[in-house]
Amino acid sequence: MSPDGSGGDPAQRGARPARAGAETTIIKRGGRGHGHDDEHGGTWKVAFADFCLALMCLFLVLWLISSREEEAVRKLSQSLAYEGGTGLLPGEGGQRDDRGLGEVPAETPHGEPVDGQQAEQEQPRFYELPQDMQQLAERLRQLGEEAGLEDNLGLAITDQGLRVMLHDTDRRGVFRLGSAVPNERFRDLLRRLGAVFAGVGNPIVLVGHTDALPYREAGGAARSNWHLSSERALAARTLLLEGGMPDTAVLQSVGMAANAPLTPDDPTAAVNRRIEFMILDAGHADAMRRMFGVPLSPRPLIEGVQMVGSGPATAAP
Repeated sequence: MSPDGSGGDPAQRGARPARAGAETTIIKRGGRGHGHDDEHGGTWKVAFADFCLALMCLFLVLWLISSREEEAVRKLSQSLAYEGGTGLLPGEGGQRDDRGLGEVPAETPHGEPVDGQQAEQEQPRFYELPQDMQQLAERLRQLGEEAGLEDNLGLAITDQGLRVMLHDTDRRGVFRLGSAVPNERFRDLLRRLGAVFAGVGNPIVLVGHTDALPYREAGGAARSNWHLSSERALAARTLLLEGGMPDTAVLQSVGMAANAPLTPDDPTAAVNRRIEFMILDAGHADAMRRMFGVPLSPRPLIEGVQMVGSGPATAAP
């Protein structure tokens, strides 16, 4: 207030005089802008971790693709290998088989290739004793059960070896009617049998059979049950080869038409339409070779008749 009592400056009226010796505290407030650390925070770490994870997944996928391609190339090389050749990859060779052009190896019902195509071939084993034949028969029986075709599979241990029969039933046939083309389920079973036979060292005889009904085809008597039974035996051999059986395993493949029925009293029964695999023991296999090969001790049975592999016959004194 002025000396005359009139009002002065309002700011001066409201101000209090500072006390002597008092300290003045000055508070400085920063701007509202974010600093460098506040701007980025920890989000870059999360993004970098996601990037590393995606990169690892990419490398894993590329590695899996590379492994599958290498396996596919190896299988292709094995399928194209021929007898005396080297295959497509080093150290690979093989024997030429009889699978037809355009045939695609089938997969098993479990989604795997048949045993003879996806696994290393086991060393062939020679089955000679009855108990050995029984073990082999049990293994084949299990294959029939797994395929749901146990009613079409017959097994018998004989003096000659193990007799395996794939025959028709009233509700299911091995081959298409009047044809040498097996039905699909039996194609798969034959390939599985071929994988088993790949580990069998015994010689095998394939025999085709028909029933007694005459073979009818346009064109007359040019074809008969003899042709049909022989062609069915050869068709079975082809599928066994596809399964992994070596082409040297079969000692003989024949067709018997309707001359060896399982039911002589009913020669037209479905069970007579069949193919058989006779797994021979050593003695009977040698006897069959001698039957059609060079005799061990050739001698003329008739004067003047020359034997195969021998010199001219000499007249008896």
